[in-house]
Amino acid sequence: MKAKLFLSFCVVAILATTGCETKKKMPNVLFIAVDDLRPELGSYGNKIAHTPYMDNLASEGLLFKNHFVQVPTCGASRYGLLTGMRPKTPKHLSNKAIEYEISDKAENSIPETFIHQLRRNGYYTVGIGKISHSADGLVYGYTEEPSDKRELPNSWDELVFDSGKWGTGWNSFFGYSNGENRQSLKKMVKPYEAGNVNDDGYVDGLTANLTISKLRELKKRSEPFFLGVGFFKPHLPFNAPKKYWDLYDRNEIPLSTNPTIPENINLKSLHDSGEFNQYKLTDESAGLSHTLSDAYSKKLRHSYLAAVSYIDAQIGKVLDELHSLGLDENTIVVVWGDHGWHLGDQRVWGKHTIFEKALKSVLIIKAPKLGLTHKVINSVVETVDIYPSLLQLCNVDLPYKTDGESFIDQIRNPNTQNNTVAYSYFRNGISLRTDSYRLTKYFRKEEPSIELYDHASDPDETRNIARSRPDIVQELMPLLDEGDTGLYATQGNQDSK
Repeated sequence: MKAKLFLSFCVVAILATTGCETKKKMPNVLFIAVDDLRPELGSYGNKIAHTPYMDNLASEGLLFKNHFVQVPTCGASRYGLLTGMRPKTPKHLSNKAIEYEISDKAENSIPETFIHQLRRNGYYTVGIGKISHSADGLVYGYTEEPSDKRELPNSWDELVFDSGKWGTGWNSFFGYSNGENRQSLKKMVKPYEAGNVNDDGYVDGLTANLTISKLRELKKRSEPFFLGVGFFKPHLPFNAPKKYWDLYDRNEIPLSTNPTIPENINLKSLHDSGEFNQYKLTDESAGLSHTLSDAYSKKLRHSYLAAVSYIDAQIGKVLDELHSLGLDENTIVVVWGDHGWHLGDQRVWGKHTIFEKALKSVLIIKAPKLGLTHKVINSVVETVDIYPSLLQLCNVDLPYKTDGESFIDQIRNPNTQNNTVAYSYFRNGISLRTDSYRLTKYFRKEEPSIELYDHASDPDETRNIARSRPDIVQELMPLLDEGDTGLYATQGNQDSK
């Protein structure tokens, strides 16, 4: 009897140990979301950008040169990322898409996000900062006190944030170095600041510190982890410590290569930079009727680059700690920008269009133990493709069919057939991006409602050629129609930040 009991104990111990070892072998995931990060990095061809940490990550992993988001506004883009689904109703275009569709719903068999699915499959999940739309993952308004209601109620084992001297997540999101913020100062603020502070003088420095502390804790756990980190900059206001401004000579910063309204379009395709113009102390107001002065345009582009360099340094701190802890070899690292941003391109300062500048963003993935060596990926991918791709890398079942398709097999075997187009939605329009063209169809009365841009000859989208090339429109329109989800069957408001 004693021998049988001893044998049973040994079998249980072996099985338990085997289970632990299996969990340890599953890759960790460090997912870094960066707000409003267009491909303004050295690795994407910007010759003056000081972004050594993201560039180094790109040199060791997969650099996606043609990654496009589904919706060019923060909350809706993140809804597509987290669910793997394209927008189906007008509320899916809203910054409150996650709140509308996830926050108030009870848990059921379909996971609310890919993070939730990882959690269900043995991952310990931690969220820091802006992964969903909310600055700290809680549901409340910009000027309200934080609630205890999570935007993603079932995705996180831990949801943590350090709002520092600003007091709340949203205050810190729009924060200035003196502890004030856009709300407290009634928008009587500039859209930029070169603060005489160290990295912790803005909240993203605190986020980096918190992430480092959390990595040290996660190293001690037996199960694999998913750590989501959401940095705020370079979202407006373009604030960064002065030392990052000092990295640049403003005289060397180029102006936009497409600062005018594209030919043969209706102005309804663009907007008057309302988000930017909320900053009442701006040196000049933006609008479609005029371009900003060269001097102010350079100042704003300088401030954006400074904010990007500031975030690059924070990412560098986190990646250095990941390496110091010996976690880097078994951790998938993702850097994702939630959409692009017009820096005076087509007279727009902001996102919220379905032109290239608002839809194209950064995507870098490093997975050293999974056979994905450095490669530049030129094929078109969409944000909704990230969900199935990450689950494949983590060897976790995909719980339902997403609109996105995993790009992992195609990367490992270039002969594999896969989706090579991207669909994006906003301003009552659907935009299709192929490797050569952008075709956009607007559901509106104003004409022209069809726009076509040839990216081989006109990468800046300066001239709509739909009328002169009806053959290409006819060829591509059935493919665009495949992306028509019925979104515009009923019109709704498109609220945005």
